[in-house]
Amino acid sequence: MTNIKSILKIVLPLLLGIVLVWFSFSKISFSELLVYFKNANYAWIILGVGLGLLSHLSRAYRWKFMLEPLGYDIKFRNSIMAVFSTYLINYTIPRAGEVARASILTNYEGVPFEKGFGTIVAERLADMLVLVVIIGITLFLEFEFIYDYLFSKFDVIKILIGLILFLSFLTIIIIYVKKGSSKIAQKIKVFFNGLVDGMLSIFKMEKKWPFIAHTIFIWVMYVLMFYVTTFAVPELN
Repeated sequence: MTNIKSILKIVLPLLLGIVLVWFSFSKISFSELLVYFKNANYAWIILGVGLGLLSHLSRAYRWKFMLEPLGYDIKFRNSIMAVFSTYLINYTIPRAGEVARASILTNYEGVPFEKGFGTIVAERLADMLVLVVIIGITLFLEFEFIYDYLFSKFDVIKILIGLILFLSFLTIIIIYVKKGSSKIAQKIKVFFNGLVDGMLSIFKMEKKWPFIAHTIFIWVMYVLMFYVTTFAVPELN
């Protein structure tokens, strides 16, 4: 039974990866894709892939800093596997990769799902802070263009209504969990407590400066990756 489990742990992720890759490319015209491959400058593509790989490795290593305050010293290779799986799954099912990432950590390192997922949420908040800074700089430089584009493409009123409804629903859930005494309420409470513990780990880290350095490095690699790959295909240049 142990051997079967070990084999399944290797075979199932590989099969899942093959299915996800097939699904990602199934909607793309093969003849059109072939033209892009023929005309592409692979030197820029290799450089872009290298920069993207560095950002993913940095993200995997940064995650270790967030899990240490919770009492977990995870193996770097398992962190890499979880991070890479996130991006692969997100290509098919947006945002499902984060759930899979926490699940992988639970299976291979014994980290409770809610705590692992909490660290991922905190990590995304840190990334969002950097993104807000980038957006702020962009708005300052190109305010009129972005303002006109957003108001011509999106219904701001509908977005605000959706946000209000979401916050109202979230408030009801929080009140139910705090005051409820049913088994479901208690399970949700345990899950949220673990989630909060994971999110607060960002404030308990001993290696805050390395975390900040990795965060900046990740975003620099992202920007460079997208920039250099625009030179790979004439249509993007």
